Amino acid sequence: MDLGISGKVALVAAASKGIGFAIAKELTREGCRVSICGRNEETLEAAAAEIGEETRSYVVDVSNQEDLTWWIEQTIQDLGPIDILVTNTGGPPAGLMDAMTDEQWQNGFDGTLMNIVRLVREVQPAMSQAGWGRIVHITSLVAKEPNRMLPISSTLRAGIMALTRLQATEYAESGVTVNSVLPGHTLTGRQTHLAELRAEREGISVDEALRLQAEAIPMKRMATPEEIAAVVVFLCSQQAAYVTGTNTLVDGGLTKGLA
Repeated sequence: MDLGISGKVALVAAASKGIGFAIAKELTREGCRVSICGRNEETLEAAAAEIGEETRSYVVDVSNQEDLTWWIEQTIQDLGPIDILVTNTGGPPAGLMDAMTDEQWQNGFDGTLMNIVRLVREVQPAMSQAGWGRIVHITSLVAKEPNRMLPISSTLRAGIMALTRLQATEYAESGVTVNSVLPGHTLTGRQTHLAELRAEREGISVDEALRLQAEAIPMKRMATPEEIAAVVVFLCSQQAAYVTGTNTLVDGGLTKGLA
């Protein structure tokens, strides 16, 4: 299927590995010119080389406003006006709520929520003026089903669901859609880290912790980053022009709630 986005310029945050990398790669397959960011220059350059010739990489701390502004300006200079924005970050630290410090909460706020506010504020006006734009936020199933070991992430990502609806309503008339995707347990470095914490807490091996995570999913397996990317890229497509304000679970049926 031709998704109608060939030639579009896409900005994908935290895309040197994991879900972000898979999204950038899939957008490139659809003919997009992609700008990615991350913190490690060597990892970024390797990722960009694998994604494709049209990909540009930039060392950026998404929690820093100046970095975000510089990234957007450089992307426009190197690739052209931005048509697609995918916000994505690593998760805040895991642990019980009473162990979380004020600094960890503040860092989570800046790196998980405020980066979205800032990125959208920077790119949305030009999208609206052009009459076309796609914004997709990558969050987590904990937005709908809070996890006691992820108090910062659960709190902030629930807020991103509300932000998604507000942004979608605000920009719908101008042809800009805003949606969020809530991945479940996905085979990434973040998942391995969470399994390590569980293994330590329960006195089991990391492999056993990963097996137990998968066993709890109705499909009895974790997602691949590519399966998350497929949903994201569809939401960026021309065919998804009437889809906005959604918070879409991609979790293999794990989340039990109806809302």
